[in-house]
Amino acid sequence: MKFSWVPFKPQIGSLLKSILPANLVLPILQGKLRGEKWVVGSSNIECVLGSYEYEVRVLFETAVSKSSVVYDIGAHVGFYTLLASELVGVKGKVIAFEPLPQNLLILRRHVEMNHCTNVVVIESAVSDKSGISSFSEGCDSSTGHLSQEGNLKIKTICLDDIIMSGEIPPPDFMKIDVEGAELLVLKGSSLVLTNYSPKIFLSTHSPELSRHCCNLLTSLNYRIKPIIGSDLYNSTEVFAYKYNEEITYGTIPLVNTSLSYQ
Repeated sequence: MKFSWVPFKPQIGSLLKSILPANLVLPILQGKLRGEKWVVGSSNIECVLGSYEYEVRVLFETAVSKSSVVYDIGAHVGFYTLLASELVGVKGKVIAFEPLPQNLLILRRHVEMNHCTNVVVIESAVSDKSGISSFSEGCDSSTGHLSQEGNLKIKTICLDDIIMSGEIPPPDFMKIDVEGAELLVLKGSSLVLTNYSPKIFLSTHSPELSRHCCNLLTSLNYRIKPIIGSDLYNSTEVFAYKYNEEITYGTIPLVNTSLSYQ
């Protein structure tokens, strides 16, 4: 059961969240995370229903394999961190990057209460350089972003720096959802993308930014596939993988798709 009525009726989701205590812990109802524990008030009510970002989740579950290394970049409170932990198994590794202190508290709680021993949480934002940057907390816990006008100072890391130093293993998969800093993440990962060819789940936050990200990825020999709908130019969720790989999403052979922005 998809519970597909919830995503398109936000007022119902708001009503459910207002009725249920924010600190209530419930089992997730469907998908690979069925039965795992979740703090109701920590994010969208769809997380408990198991229908959160349904199309992206289905592809994520299809693509991510056992023993893989997955980066959850912009982990928020950990839905994809938990999902990746389940998918990669005890021989895999999940590295969750999240800079916002209040999100980190719940992220670590979710990891601990679900006994995710294959997860490492890194308290940093991912960008094109390592250092300290200004961060705006946004209007809610999921919309925080790097901003020169932000009043919070947070640590940033460049993936090329931290991976080439040997601090963490290189990724097989990267999920990137960073509220407008997508291009900075990719620019700071050019060596990683060239040398290790991770498959990428990319959430984009404007058409212009999406074009820049897709141009960068295609320049590195990546193919781009819209996850939702068939129009790459209007899709906010895309999947990227190298030309020499055959990936299947359900019955759709993604290897036949070759799109780029100009």
